[in-house]
Amino acid sequence: MSTDRAPSAYPPAARLNLVEQIHGHRIADPYRWLEDPADPDTAAWSRAQDELLAEHRAGWSDRAALRERLAQLLAVGAVTAPVWYGEHGFFQRRAAEQDHAALLVIEPDGTERVLLDPNAVDPTGATTLDWYYPSPEGTLLAYALSVGGTEEPLLRVMEVATGTIVDGPIDRMRHTAIAWLPGGEAFYYSRFLAPGTVEGDDPKLHRRVYLHRLGTDPETDSLILGDGSPRGRYFMPRVSRDGRWLTISETQGTDPRNDLWLADLSASPPEAPALRAVQQGVDAMTYPHFHGDLVYLQTNRDAPRWRLCVADPADPAYANWRELIAEDAGAVLDDYEILDGPALESPVLLVATTRHALSELTVHELHTGEEVAKVALPGVGSLGPLTSRRDGGHEAWFSYGDHTTPGTVHRFDARDNTVGLWARPPGAVVVGDVVTEQVTYTSPDGTDVRMFVVAPAGTATGPRPTLLYGYGGFNISLTPWYSPMAIAWAEAGGVWAVANLRGGGEEGEQWHRDGMLARKQNVFDDFHAAADWLVASGTTTPGQLAIMGGSNGGLLVGAALTQRPHAYAAVVCSAPLLDMVRYELFGLGSTWAGEYGTAADPEQLGWLLGYSPYHHVHEGAEYPAVLFTVFDGDSRVDPLHARKLAATLQHATSSTRPVLLRREGDVGHGNRSVSRTLDLYADELAFLTAYTRRA
Repeated sequence: MSTDRAPSAYPPAARLNLVEQIHGHRIADPYRWLEDPADPDTAAWSRAQDELLAEHRAGWSDRAALRERLAQLLAVGAVTAPVWYGEHGFFQRRAAEQDHAALLVIEPDGTERVLLDPNAVDPTGATTLDWYYPSPEGTLLAYALSVGGTEEPLLRVMEVATGTIVDGPIDRMRHTAIAWLPGGEAFYYSRFLAPGTVEGDDPKLHRRVYLHRLGTDPETDSLILGDGSPRGRYFMPRVSRDGRWLTISETQGTDPRNDLWLADLSASPPEAPALRAVQQGVDAMTYPHFHGDLVYLQTNRDAPRWRLCVADPADPAYANWRELIAEDAGAVLDDYEILDGPALESPVLLVATTRHALSELTVHELHTGEEVAKVALPGVGSLGPLTSRRDGGHEAWFSYGDHTTPGTVHRFDARDNTVGLWARPPGAVVVGDVVTEQVTYTSPDGTDVRMFVVAPAGTATGPRPTLLYGYGGFNISLTPWYSPMAIAWAEAGGVWAVANLRGGGEEGEQWHRDGMLARKQNVFDDFHAAADWLVASGTTTPGQLAIMGGSNGGLLVGAALTQRPHAYAAVVCSAPLLDMVRYELFGLGSTWAGEYGTAADPEQLGWLLGYSPYHHVHEGAEYPAVLFTVFDGDSRVDPLHARKLAATLQHATSSTRPVLLRREGDVGHGNRSVSRTLDLYADELAFLTAYTRRA
């Protein structure tokens, strides 16, 4: 049956004659009424969109087969690398039948025990484990659960031996870290202010750092830092493993720079630490780690691809930093662990880097930073974070994966620099004959950009349906990892491409900055150039080329489809930012001004208007098939963006290819159950198949 639908069949949506003058620009906003989900007209329009989607979904003949294959690929489950505190290890594992991973503890005798299972807490799958922090001795666990995708969790403290809850719940705990003091009697954390305490503003944008002692009322916790801080500040406290040093990283929203504070807890009480600046007002990021008598500083200060320095915490001024691992001109320093167990002749650094989005692992002498060995990895792919025993040792753990290999956990032994398998996911899967290639193409300004291409093995017989995926923002790198969607697409004969665009972190901080603020168009140009390469190479044709992205990647594909509608056959735009004039007014939007710019500034409004998808739709243009996917529990990116652009495109397009809106309740921007993920993936792939594989 035909999958096309005439534009006249779209649900009616009133167009307001609303035009504002902002910094000399006349800006129309005909669908502002769709910003309010509680408005009866918005609710009725949304229900009509649900019906429209259901009618089209019924015509996606490949959906059932795709869903079955995706279910098989997701059933492999998952496992994470362990983190070690005292004599206990903590890790997560998801079995095939589980919607969420359970948290397990490894006992001193090596046996494993389920410590916390979100599936048992809430069989509906709506409850997620957002984070957890064991105490230094591994005897207590601070953890946070949230419901319905809101990412607004409650903190509780569990006794590891018995599972007894000994503290909490504490609310207002979004985006925090827990920094335990030795003994497990207290911890530092950040918390946003209570409702009604900030006149005329959202209290969730105002955070403070506190010290909490177990068993006490959190409303009486000692204020440590943040009183009077500007809105949108984030704080990350950490305590050295010996309990002497407290550091607090302070950032403005997602800005790529931080202030760093340090206090000697042996010289001042924990409730009133004498904080002093290690880094303040510097346009760089620096992360501290204490070991022995030194503080190790991973930083991109004067090193866009990052380096590792060391200093005396008693005098950590920048002039006293000593470079230990220099910046590599071709690779980004991602992570490191210090291994110093008694079984080693001398302590070493295990250093993880990425070179053009592919992981490397090397061993270095601790005191000089000299490289002494390269570590053979399980394949050509990506490593997860390195972990080691908090109390020292000669072992480290990490996850490994690539586009077609489920994530496995490996153990590194510094005695002989070998790597061995520690854990596999609990399920099994057979992947078809699919191969991955990394290619390089050139953006319009001459910049070389890399792209992963996942395709069926063997010689291609001609252009094939192709999906181009991208993100390009917030210093986030798209490195290879197990992708059921990519495998299912390639097994069915298609090509799956992932472009490492500017704005990401694949080539370091300068790569990020070359795709933000006034340079945001570079990201879209890189993406268009990736599409051009896929067509010019004979991989696909514009009529077989689809694009997909989520969140900031939703902005990416929104800009791509409005800038070059004839270049793409189909678009999946998930949880997107699309009205860049008003994005700061909703959700966490105001914390992203350092990435995008602010409409309050005349020059920056010009940047935003230059690409804002909602403001670049032209009546009568033939737009590709578009599927917007949004989540009602999303507290980061408001679904209003997708509603407004969906209505705009439905009004403007002259194409018979549909513009559809898929919405879900009780899920949000982040963690979600596997069963809900399966249905989402099946809908997205079936939609893309319908509009790239037709005769």
